[in-house]
Amino acid sequence: MNLSFFDQFSSPYLLGIPLILPSLLLPALLLPSPGHRWINNRLSTIQLWLTHLITKQLMTPLNKAGHKWALLLTSLILLLLSINLLGLLPYTFTPTTQLSMNMALALPLWLATLLTGLRNQPSASLGHLLPEGTPTLLIPALILIETTSLLIRPLALGVRLTANLTAGHLLIQLISTATITLLPMMPSISTLTALILFLLTILEVAVAMIQAYVFVLLLSLYLQENI
Repeated sequence: MNLSFFDQFSSPYLLGIPLILPSLLLPALLLPSPGHRWINNRLSTIQLWLTHLITKQLMTPLNKAGHKWALLLTSLILLLLSINLLGLLPYTFTPTTQLSMNMALALPLWLATLLTGLRNQPSASLGHLLPEGTPTLLIPALILIETTSLLIRPLALGVRLTANLTAGHLLIQLISTATITLLPMMPSISTLTALILFLLTILEVAVAMIQAYVFVLLLSLYLQENI
């Protein structure tokens, strides 16, 4: 029983081929393709409005140098948002429940923001490791602490996204299993658990959206420190 709960987090295979790559490419098919008309259908209009709103929210705290990252950050949040929401559908696989994938997204992007700061303003970037006015005796300890907190940032990004989505999927599976098990024995209790399952699903939709936004927002804040 315990193993079956975690089977949903293993990548599915078809003819010995892992299907994680098609599941990553599927959200790209849902994005609007450029057309020759001034006005598209309602779905494309809503998608373009959402893309504009996300880009505005991410780029507002950044200066003009950070606006070069607009396409990358907007594409990343749309990818994470699509994957997280599609993963809530039945008989689907959520790639963002894999720590390896989240780390593969977090580590290079965090490293890019760090190298950008070291290249453009090395003194200011290294100055974050030692707060101004620190007593002399505390300088070695604070440098060590700040360096450690800097290095665990990509790990925190990946683990946060993985843990929140994994916990939500496990809760949904546990409550849905209890609902089906209790249905022939105690229909009233089963109805109550079904209501809880419905509310939890709505909560997980919100969590999927919030976690995608938080992941990219923290990257934009790291970028803001280094430009």
